[in-house]
Amino acid sequence: MTERTISYQGEPGANSHIICAQAYPDWTPLPCATFEDAFAAVTEGRASRAMIPIENSIAGRVADIHHLIPTSSLHIVAEHFLQIHFQLMALPGTPVAALTSVHSHIHALGQCRRIIRRLGLRAVVAGDTAGAAREVAEGSDPSRGALAPALAAEVYGLEILARDVEDEAHNTTRFVVFSPDPVPASPDSGPMVTSFIFRVRNIPAALYKALGGFATNGVNMSKLESYMVEGQFTATQFYAEVDGHPEDPGLARALDELRYFSRELKIIGTYPAHPFRETTRLAAE
Repeated sequence: MTERTISYQGEPGANSHIICAQAYPDWTPLPCATFEDAFAAVTEGRASRAMIPIENSIAGRVADIHHLIPTSSLHIVAEHFLQIHFQLMALPGTPVAALTSVHSHIHALGQCRRIIRRLGLRAVVAGDTAGAAREVAEGSDPSRGALAPALAAEVYGLEILARDVEDEAHNTTRFVVFSPDPVPASPDSGPMVTSFIFRVRNIPAALYKALGGFATNGVNMSKLESYMVEGQFTATQFYAEVDGHPEDPGLARALDELRYFSRELKIIGTYPAHPFRETTRLAAE
């Protein structure tokens, strides 16, 4: 396994690249074309971690990831948050008025609707933000712009025409770090998060009964996502996140109740809660 190498989806200059550099400054970032490739880099030993976006405060969940997690053998060992800023960039010397189209990842386009509408630009979906910047830089068409992080303009030699053009100031993406092996976390080492997947038994009110233990034991469930299994409308799988460590008495009892009403329960990871969570909670109060 390549130690101190962390894979991510996208090209150099993407937001995933930025958070890798911030959270693991001494590691080597490994760009990958797809999320599947980023996962495979870890399972095949070309990287020892993968930095993966899981949700955004504006765009919501990253659907592709939630469908990859149940079939992956990797474990979540950390989480990180990145405030997202997008810059409108183009070939050097290009005036804003010359632009007719803007290229970026579909989530970035959705997070910058106001400037796209105000400038009357045609939105074109690209594989990722940094890749869109690279394609604009490699072309010779001054009518094409890109929405990407400032690092992408630096990497590909583009000029920033408008800064921080995201629609909302609170635009934040949550990333989770995957490892081939779980990293033991002590229940007394501070606030923890536990992620797991489960499938309930096919009995009336199974989901209600399965989740009841979390309420009665005072366990906060911060995320619950559902998916169809293998395209079947009658088979549903759930991804959930709760506050706490499985060895905490309340969470241990809640998980026991969940097991009783579930056909399958798999804990994907228990990891330290990022301080951003507390900052967000205090700001909301």
